[in-house]
Amino acid sequence: MQQAEFIQTITPFKDKLFRLAKRLLVSTEEAEDATQEVLLKLWTQKQKISNYASVEAFAMTMTKNYCLDRLKSKQAGNLKLVHSNYEDTQTSLQKKVEVNDSIDWMQKIMNTLPEQQRLVLQLRDVEQYEYHEIEEMLEMNPTAIRVTLSRARKAVREQLLKKHSYGIKQTK
Repeated sequence: MQQAEFIQTITPFKDKLFRLAKRLLVSTEEAEDATQEVLLKLWTQKQKISNYASVEAFAMTMTKNYCLDRLKSKQAGNLKLVHSNYEDTQTSLQKKVEVNDSIDWMQKIMNTLPEQQRLVLQLRDVEQYEYHEIEEMLEMNPTAIRVTLSRARKAVREQLLKKHSYGIKQTK
């Protein structure tokens, strides 16, 4: 595989690699480093990657594993899982405050989820991967992915409802 062919193969999803890394690692710098490391590993294995059914799924799996390794390493004592890849630049100040508040709440809620639920929710609802792609990346069966996603969504929904109905007396 030549350099131009490699770049054409990687370009469509390199931003997804960064967003996943950014989702898993706190800082933009850490996410950039992780993305660069994964791209470097892909480059060194460029002759082999054409053998994979989905280069994108392989790269996403590499990114996920690299980031999780970073989180577990001693160097990463100050890293945590977050989600902050949304920015709306053409709205009113009030709307920006509301959006930032919602994103902060989603970050807090997603941080309370178990790791597997957090990853499945990120890949399916944020990155919008298909179930079969998530199956390849996380090496889970389709039923487990659906159950995990359902539980994650239910937990998020319950916590959001609890937050939004705080102080409002519920009558049945």
